[in-house]
Amino acid sequence: MSWINFSKIAVFFVVPLIMVAGCSEDDNGNGPMEVTSRNFTVTLANISEAKAFSSSGVFNTPVGASQPGAIGPGGAYEFSFSAAPGSKLSFATMFVPSNDFFYAPGENGIDLFDGSGNQNSGDITPMIQLWDAGTEINQEPGLGPDQAQRQSGPNTGAIDPLNQVRLAADDFNNLPPVSNVIQVTLTAMAPTEFTLRIENVSTSTTLQTSDGGSQAVPMAPGVWVVHSEAGPLFMSGQMDYGDGLEALAEDGDPESLATALDGESGLTNILAPGVWVVHNSADPLFTANLADRNEGLEVLAEDGDPAMLASNVVNRSGVVSSGIFNTPDGASQPGPVLPGNSYSFSFTASPGEYLSFASMFVQSNDLFYAPAGMGIMLFEADGQPVTGAVTSQIMLWDAGTEVNEMPGIGLHQAPRQSGPNDGVVENGTVRLVNDGYSYPATADVIEVSISIQ
Repeated sequence: MSWINFSKIAVFFVVPLIMVAGCSEDDNGNGPMEVTSRNFTVTLANISEAKAFSSSGVFNTPVGASQPGAIGPGGAYEFSFSAAPGSKLSFATMFVPSNDFFYAPGENGIDLFDGSGNQNSGDITPMIQLWDAGTEINQEPGLGPDQAQRQSGPNTGAIDPLNQVRLAADDFNNLPPVSNVIQVTLTAMAPTEFTLRIENVSTSTTLQTSDGGSQAVPMAPGVWVVHSEAGPLFMSGQMDYGDGLEALAEDGDPESLATALDGESGLTNILAPGVWVVHNSADPLFTANLADRNEGLEVLAEDGDPAMLASNVVNRSGVVSSGIFNTPDGASQPGPVLPGNSYSFSFTASPGEYLSFASMFVQSNDLFYAPAGMGIMLFEADGQPVTGAVTSQIMLWDAGTEVNEMPGIGLHQAPRQSGPNDGVVENGTVRLVNDGYSYPATADVIEVSISIQ
């Protein structure tokens, strides 16, 4: 069986188009006659945005509390998240009695899975370090007048001339070991679900100051992000990105950084090669609320392979012409369509004929984009061809053949599965998707337009 290995963005099939052309002259070549057919071109564009991160968020409310706040000795933050194999986790929380120190793993983050795809779990405190944001000159931890507990307002300290993120230096000989302040535990909850706990284990004697006093080390609300590439929050030896790490590290305010991360977090939507059909009767590809016909929709919707469906649809009653779209515009080889790219295909149709197509929503188990069963009307009542955007007629369908998992995370979805058709069989019906998960609006992912030649 041919299928698309989306983890390598490759396609292993090419099927020729099957088309029917019209005529605009009489049989004797005596000039134009009444046109009853037109040549159409349809473009399916992926208009979504590529996302840098899988997910992100804020932790700001201590365990057992009802309001956001810092955590002192015995306090903890917890948050849960989903992640696919290959993902990493980064977070940052302020070392409060400082000018701009924060706890975080290294710039590469924490591996959530091992090399065999097994979830990592347990005490990960040894992977956490104390960092200097490089945005404000350091004063003695616990005593500095421009530190959050003592300053008159946010961002009151002098600018750090070095101006680069780096490991915190113990310039005043009083920085406690990381493990004396923070304990971080990663727990695998389900095959792609995790919970992280950040606990304050400091005591009233943890931070010794030059005036002979001692104090605990509060930690402030912070941010987290699931990612695959290095440096989502900072890069060691480089300037702060200017996205909000400064406010987090100086003032314990994570909101600006969380907003910046949120704008770069979410699904990177991908469209797969598909099948198009010109027809004059309803339901050439599927019938809503009935089971898949076992003619190839399952393979298209689960694995992005349109070959079987294209081969079978030509035999259905009412089909005038059909074919496959599989090569992105401007490309020389078949493949999926990433954000900013598109498929195009052309055909000839006559009044009374309709267009249907199906293209896999790749970050899913068995979802696909398609119009309703009657398809898209190609001619108006007065015989004029339909042109322009028809995206409003496109919907996200569930083939009902495989149990759905969280979009972009599921282990049995095309970019992550080990081979075709390896999910849990559903034995459901073809229907508009309604499974409790969150999906982007269709018009935010795909734009479908028709032009005539």
